Amino acid sequence: MSSVPPSGPPGPPTPPGPPTPPSAGPPGGPEGWPQSPMGQGPPPPNSNLVWGILTTLFCCLPFGIVSIVFAAKVDGLYASGQYALAQDAADSAKKWAIVSAAVGVAIGVIVGIFYLILVIAAVNSSALQ
Repeated sequence: MSSVPPSGPPGPPTPPGPPTPPSAGPPGGPEGWPQSPMGQGPPPPNSNLVWGILTTLFCCLPFGIVSIVFAAKVDGLYASGQYALAQDAADSAKKWAIVSAAVGVAIGVIVGIFYLILVIAAVNSSALQ
């Protein structure tokens, strides 16, 4: 058996295959990341939405809302193929959740110290009478 193609009159040129989308990279996804369940790109980042909601409810409302806003952007950015921006939004959501928790704890400590001073002052004033 030989691997010589059959001879005959040349036919029309074969059209090229379908164009490769610009986001398609190597088989493992862009930049060698493992493929996501959707087929391309890195695995979706954790949006940190739960942490944003919890810190909004229990710690510091303004910074928690900022965390929720960034967390809400993650899935949309990932779905549109903007993987780096999705990761940046997830990182920002985490950062603002941590800031919210830290500010909430700091405010709690300050309020606790203030109440402790008030209690000590009340006990001392009642002891003097």
